[in-house]
Amino acid sequence: MGEAQRGIEGAPGNDPSEQRRGTLSVVPTPIGNPRDITLRALDVLRTAGLVAAEDTRRARRLLDAHDIDVRVVSCYDHNEQARTAELIAALNAGTDVALISDAGTPLVNDPGYLVVGAALREGLRVDPLPGASAALTALVGSGLPASRFLYVGFLPRRSAARRTALAEVAPVAATLIFFEAPHRVVEMLADVREVLGDRPAALARNLTKSYEEWLRGPLSTIHAELAGRDEVRGELTVVVDGARRGVPATASALGGGGPADPDRVIEMLLGAGLDTRTVRSLAGTLTGLPRNEIYDRVSALRPR
Repeated sequence: MGEAQRGIEGAPGNDPSEQRRGTLSVVPTPIGNPRDITLRALDVLRTAGLVAAEDTRRARRLLDAHDIDVRVVSCYDHNEQARTAELIAALNAGTDVALISDAGTPLVNDPGYLVVGAALREGLRVDPLPGASAALTALVGSGLPASRFLYVGFLPRRSAARRTALAEVAPVAATLIFFEAPHRVVEMLADVREVLGDRPAALARNLTKSYEEWLRGPLSTIHAELAGRDEVRGELTVVVDGARRGVPATASALGGGGPADPDRVIEMLLGAGLDTRTVRSLAGTLTGLPRNEIYDRVSALRPR
């Protein structure tokens, strides 16, 4: 291996007195099925000097299941900033640190961003491992195009803010991936259908578990199925078809196949609680109409 490659990997230099610095490994863990952990992940966890975990109790169960004895500290949303300095100090002192979340790949809607960013700024080696991901598992099982996609994550909890966020992604010609809580998913699906139109979609519940469930079809069908249940439980990933190529964004967003009524677009955006400046900007993008015409239409349609 040449000198340049050793430098990329963060190996010690030629000075024998130079202290070894640790490696920060980002280690995915199973999202359901406990066997979905890679051999490499187990190797890293066994040789780490320290594991930083979103939930130490869940981490300990995982480690115990594989007879791994290592020190574990918490690193979650409310203490990540304070914990980052401790982890960087440990890495600088030569300790290899493994970063894990409760399930799936850290940083993807989970803690770890601050730690990774600080490690890179310190010039430390960051080693991200491939592994389980609910977003990618749902995408490839959805039956929707996987060549181009946008991970959106959790939408805002309140309907008005949620519709605003959906209006921003309405013209995106890429498959959309969302996470949602079970007690909000029925309302979320209603807003998605209202803003994006009745697009093809898939909902994956409890991925990789023995009671995994898939619902595929138009958003209206999936919404009706969940709305008819007494209770929705589990971990949910929603995948929605993107704006169709060759179809005006307004028509795609409203679920139609032909030209959409600009006034209907503006009414929809106003109904989502957007301010008039945002409505004008989005309506102009979606319809392609001149700015002055959009201005006049919004002024005429906005509530007085």
